[in-house]
Amino acid sequence: MKIERIDTFVLRVPLGAQRFYSSQSAFPERTSMLVRVTSTDGAVGWGEGGQYGPAEPVKACIDEVLAPQVLAMPEAMPAVVAETLYARTRDFGQKGTYVEAISAIDVALWDLLGRTLGAPVSTLLGGRFRERVKAYGTSGYYADPEFRADRDLPSLAAAVAGHLADGFDMLKMKIGLLPIAQDAARIRTVRETVGDEVVLLADANHAYNAATAIRMGRVLDEHGFACFEEPVVPEDRTGYSRVRSAVDVPISGGEAEFTRYGFRDFIEQARVDIVQPDLCVCGGFTETQRIATLASTHGVRTVPHVWGSAVALAAALHMCSVLPLSPYTLRPVPLQNEPVIEFDRTPNPLRDELLAEPFRLREGHLDVPPGPGLGIEIDLERLERYRTA
Repeated sequence: MKIERIDTFVLRVPLGAQRFYSSQSAFPERTSMLVRVTSTDGAVGWGEGGQYGPAEPVKACIDEVLAPQVLAMPEAMPAVVAETLYARTRDFGQKGTYVEAISAIDVALWDLLGRTLGAPVSTLLGGRFRERVKAYGTSGYYADPEFRADRDLPSLAAAVAGHLADGFDMLKMKIGLLPIAQDAARIRTVRETVGDEVVLLADANHAYNAATAIRMGRVLDEHGFACFEEPVVPEDRTGYSRVRSAVDVPISGGEAEFTRYGFRDFIEQARVDIVQPDLCVCGGFTETQRIATLASTHGVRTVPHVWGSAVALAAALHMCSVLPLSPYTLRPVPLQNEPVIEFDRTPNPLRDELLAEPFRLREGHLDVPPGPGLGIEIDLERLERYRTA
């Protein structure tokens, strides 16, 4: 596990007419950054970072600051590297870009360790509770920031009906871009389209203040939603607590939080029902294990957030496989006490075209890759096609 080389790859795929919107921004392209670590034995491991904002700052952190330190280490075991890099950047990198960069390296080192030992990452983390993970399809984005009921509601209904036909019985929709009355019409349309048996979740991407989020939460309560994600901005811990106290729908958040220290404060102050650490953002496998343990001591469920390429999805699947039921029941219930995995339905060539064997939905689930490390093989020709730096 002596590292000989670290390469970074900024990836970008324009979406053209398939662009979409959340409450915060337009998505005209898919971007991310992959890191490849190569040991002196010639084995490789893959990690990912740079998903949320521009990938170039994360690449620069690795290339100019972190990679030279890892290359100088006599041995590069994941937890040791992650803790050392964080300690050395703590004065200026407790959140954001540096932690994303450490996350990418950590995921890559766990992948490398698994490949070196011939074991899946989930085995190295203690073993799997499940071989496949229930998937929810993220849909209901906005095709246009200007709402037209005669155009948008039929289009939304057709989209979610298509996801049901694909095998999903758990869906998440985006809210927060529009006034509450217009988003309420979208919510009604989705519920009427899918019926009462389909589990529905909503994600505001922190579009509201607490008072407005409470109003929206009551709409979600009316239509039987199972989760209200990021109702207020990440910094407003008191707002999170206010929303949770005022509505019945479970509250989730944490995709924009970093390390166990950030999640400690988030869990204790925001008092959410579900935390959503993103492995490629919050500190990798090493830190997500600690976050999940911390959450369990507060009776909070852990459901990893997923965004980015196939590397991020593979990492999240391995993490979901090692999370125990919370709390234990004889019969697991997805989301209620068993982790689920996000399988976004917007166009994503970085996920769907980057692997030699892409992920496929099977009976509403995604299989945890069985091979060593992350259990995936990158199509290097595709990687170079999407590479911009």
